[in-house]
Amino acid sequence: MAQDTLTITDNRTHQTYILPIEKGAVRAMDLRQIKTGPEDFGLMTYDPAFMNTASCRSNITFIDGERGILRYRGYPIEVLAEHCSFLEVAYLILFGDLPTEAELKKWVSQITYHTMLHETTKKFMEGFRYNAHPMAMLVSTVAALSTVYPEARAVDDPNNRLLQVKRLIGKMPSIAGCLTGIVWVSPMFTQTMI
Repeated sequence: MAQDTLTITDNRTHQTYILPIEKGAVRAMDLRQIKTGPEDFGLMTYDPAFMNTASCRSNITFIDGERGILRYRGYPIEVLAEHCSFLEVAYLILFGDLPTEAELKKWVSQITYHTMLHETTKKFMEGFRYNAHPMAMLVSTVAALSTVYPEARAVDDPNNRLLQVKRLIGKMPSIAGCLTGIVWVSPMFTQTMI
């Protein structure tokens, strides 16, 4: 019997099940095979407040809230916050490594190119009611960008996806600035955004 397994005996049916353990976890869907009969949906897990459930595996982020650990691509968040700009961290998350000086210069140029908003987007934002919630306005404006860039729907094209990422990173500060009445002037996205 493999070492990385869990053996479960269902006391209702006296059947035994062997579930694989991978990286310290059992897949919840593997429990569905445990049934009392053919009409039974299968065993499910219940985890109030999501306290003991892994939601995903990530090569990008590691979080251990109880120990106060947050890392992006292996770098502690404290180090990134103290020594890197927003765009450097965005590059790290997307491409796996912090950019070299030349890569950062090119990246900043590419993002800066996409900071401008189309006039139709500005007009759309002017249509919000004076007391609309800022988050609703932001979400609606980002959704409306798909009407300006219909090619964004080609999500299977990696080059197109990267273009849309650059557009979103570039436009978010501009959108937030327009919604709050602040004019965005820094193309470098220093430590503090708007």
